[in-house]
Parts: sequence; C-alpha cells; structure tokens
Amino acid sequence: MLYVILGIIVCVVSAGSGVFLQKRRYAAKVDQARQTAAKLLERAKVKAQDDAEKINETANQQTSDYKESIEEELDSYQADNATREVRINQREAGLKQTAARLDQIHADLAGQSAKLADLKQSINTLHQQADELAKKRVATLEANGGMTSEQAKDQVISRLKQELAREEDIELRYQQDEAAVNAPKIAKIMAVDAIQRGPVDVPRERTEHVVQIYDNSTKKKLLGRDGQNIRYIETLTGTNLVFDPNDRATLHIVTADPIRREVAKLAITNLTVSKQINAQSIERQVEVAETDVMNDVRKTGERAVGSLHIGWMHPDLIKIVGRLKYRTSYGQNVLNHSIEVADIAGLLAAELGLNVRIAKRAGLLHDIGKAIDREINGTHVELGVKIAETFNESPQVINAIASHHGDVEVTTPIARLVAAGDSISGGRPGARSESVEEYINRLKSLERIASSKPGVKESYAIQAGREIRIMVDPRKINDQQNAELADQVKNQIEDELTYPGKIKVTAIRDFKAVTVVGMEKQKVGRGRVGQSRKKPHKRKVKRPRKRV
Repeated sequence: MLYVILGIIVCVVSAGSGVFLQKRRYAAKVDQARQTAAKLLERAKVKAQDDAEKINETANQQTSDYKESIEEELDSYQADNATREVRINQREAGLKQTAARLDQIHADLAGQSAKLADLKQSINTLHQQADELAKKRVATLEANGGMTSEQAKDQVISRLKQELAREEDIELRYQQDEAAVNAPKIAKIMAVDAIQRGPVDVPRERTEHVVQIYDNSTKKKLLGRDGQNIRYIETLTGTNLVFDPNDRATLHIVTADPIRREVAKLAITNLTVSKQINAQSIERQVEVAETDVMNDVRKTGERAVGSLHIGWMHPDLIKIVGRLKYRTSYGQNVLNHSIEVADIAGLLAAELGLNVRIAKRAGLLHDIGKAIDREINGTHVELGVKIAETFNESPQVINAIASHHGDVEVTTPIARLVAAGDSISGGRPGARSESVEEYINRLKSLERIASSKPGVKESYAIQAGREIRIMVDPRKINDQQNAELADQVKNQIEDELTYPGKIKVTAIRDFKAVTVVGMEKQKVGRGRVGQSRKKPHKRKVKRPRKRV
C-alpha cells in the first residue's frame, strides 16, 4: 500500500508540475503573440497612412484635371454662344431686309393689280364692241345674201360633202383598180417570201409500229406461259401485239391510237432491256411509260407554244397540242406541219399589217382536231372547232379552223392566211408522201363510182381526191335527178371507200339552147338577079349550173 500511495503521490506531483510548466509556456506564447500583434498594428498604421497620402494625391490630381477640362469646355461653350449670337444678329438683319423687300413687292403688286383690273375692263369693253360688230356683220351678210347664217353654213357643208364624196369615189376607184392589177403580183411575191422564210426541211420522223426482239430467251419471257404476259401487256396498253410470221424477231403493235402505241412500245422496250418480265414489272413499266409519254406530250406542247410567242394558252389545250407529235398525215408529222403553218401565217400577217399573234395561234391550232379524231367520232375540222370553243379561243381562230378546208365560209382575213399556209406546208415538195398505187386507186375508185351512174357523161377526181366533179347529160337528167345523183354517189363512196377527211361531190348540169334567126332571100329586078343576105343572129339561153 505504501508503494501504491507513493506512486500516486509521485503521479500527482508530476501532473501538477506539468500543468504549471504548461501554463508558463502558454503565458510566454501569449506575450509573444501580443508583441507580434502590436508590431503588425504599427506596420498597418504606417501603411494605411502612406496609402491615404497616395490616394489624396491622386484625388487632388484628378480634381485638378477635371477642373481644367470643365473650364476648357465652358470656354468653348462661351465661344459657340458668341458665334451663335453673331449669326442670330445677322439673320435678324436679313429678315428685316427681306420684310422691307416684301413690303415693296406687295406695294408693286397692288399697283399692277390695279392696272390689270383697268386692262381687263378695257378688254371686256372691246369684246362687247367686237360681238356687236360681228352681229352687225352677220346681219348685213344675211340681208345682202338673202339667207340666214345657218342656211349658208348648211349650203357650204353640203357642197363640201359632195366634193369630198366625189374625191373619195375617185380615190377608191383608183385604189381598187391598182389593187386589182397589183394584187396577184404582190400575193405571189408574199407567198414566195413566206415559203422561203417559213418551212425548214427537217429529217422526217417516222412513227415506228414494231419492236425488234432478237434474244430468244427475252422473247419467251415476254410471251410467258401460254402467252399470259403478252396478253397482260395488251390489256394494260389497249393494243394488239403480233409477232411477224416471216420475221419472228419483229413484234407489231396494232392500234389506231398513237398514244397507246407509244406507251406500249416504250413499255416493251424497257421490259426487254431489264429482262425482268413478270406481272409486277409489267404493271410498273406500263405506268412508267404512261407517265413518260404524258410528260413528253406536255413538254412538247410547251415548247411549241413558247417558240411561236402566241401568248398564254390553257394547260389542257397545250397537252392536246403536244399529242400532235404522235400523229402523222401522209407521212408528215402533224405538229411540225402546224408549226410551219403558224410561221407562214405569221409572216403573211406581218406583211399585211394584221395581228401576227392571232395568225400564228390559228395556224398552230388549225389541225388540233387530229389529236383526238381517232378517239371521238367526227372530222378533225369539227373536233377542232369544238376544242377551240371549249377553251374560249377567239372567233378568228375558230373560223380559221372551220374554213381551212373550205367546209364553211371564210369571214376573216386570218382564215385565208391559215388556208394558204396549210396549202404551202402540205403541198411543198417532200413534205408528204403517199403510196402512188393507193393514191391512183382512190382516184380511180371515185371516178368509177361516179361514171357508173346512168346519165353521167364525165367525172373528174380533183384536189388530191378531196372532190369529185360529175358532168351529167342535161337531156337525160333534170335538176331534181341531178341532186339525187349527187346523194347516190355520196352514199356509195361512204359505203365502199376508206378516205381521210371529207370528199366533196359536185354534180354539174349545163344546158344550152341555140336557135338561128334569118334566111337567105332572092330578089329579081331589071334583068339581073340580086341577093340580100342577112347575117344570122344566134341567141343562147344558158341555164345555171346545179351544184350539190
């Protein structure tokens, strides 16, 4: 226990001594910290005093600079104010001078106004005197002439009208005579010039009706099992497809519609190139071909209308114009023919001083009915008139379409120009081609039908088979029978022949009656024989021709 107690006492004493030493250590550190703080405070005061002095110097310098700038600005303001004051004084002086000048001008104007009033009064007085003198003059003239002024005026006007009418008749007669003499010559010159400047020879476009297929495997795919593929193509395109028995590589496309023929040709060509021929590919290629053909029709019509500069045209009518690209007449492309007619009609209209745009428009549309004559019953002239009326074309264009083949009466000069352009474009060498044998056979058939009728003396097929003229015997056929003969020939031609457009049947009955008046007489007198001969007088009675 004693050792334990001693140990505890030692521990307590050591702990107390440690605490005492620790306190002394802390007190020394506190004193040292206080001394350090006093030194730092002293340094801070010194630094703060130095900074304050520097700030005061800077502030004083800035204040001085600002004061100098303010003083300079005030000096400039004072100088500007002085300058402005001088200018204001000058303006006040100028305004005073201007006011004085205006007062002087006002006084002068007042004086001139008074003078003008006096002059106006004098002029009114002179006018009154002049009116009185004129009335007296008219009264004196009426008294001396024995008529009033109105009667004299009417007499002068009547005499002038008579003289003008006489001069007008003379001038018109001179112009008519000169026109009658020079018109054929001028017309010939203008026609030759239009021919030289209008139509341009281009390679003839042929519409192919066949497709060449030389690959046997492609041909078998195109036919399909039991001909299913080719029949499907016929159904979609509305055509008949027939292989040539003499040349198995040639596939004929049979249809009267040129658009369908082009669609079928393009679709078959694409199928033979792709060599993937089945129901789906056939439908796809036919749709693609239809789209391509319709786009080509639209673009072709736009090019034709744009190249002629004929103004706005309905989009649907432009498409119909584009369809003429696939239509031919005696080997001549109808669209190219229509453009040529438009150019020629425009040139002639320009020479004559007529509306060139209307002439070109009528020339382009004169055969527009041929674009749909394979689909709708009627001649291309009738269909063209209906199309033009549907799209509200001008009456001049409609009359040109209706009369360019002589079906109706020509009522406008434009129509005659279009008819002339149509004749020039279709009749120039190389424009159209036709089998000579077919042409001769058609003419012979027309003459054979007309000559087979009783009472017919002669018959002639003219205008390339568009008209048949029949000369009848007037002793065998009267006027009523002549009309019936024309109807019979017309009906037989419709039943037996295939012909383009219309054929005009003209039956002519010409009757002449001739008599002779006067006979020779003999006179006897004074042993010699004398004769008195009177020339016979012939009297002809000519009956009018009957045309049907």
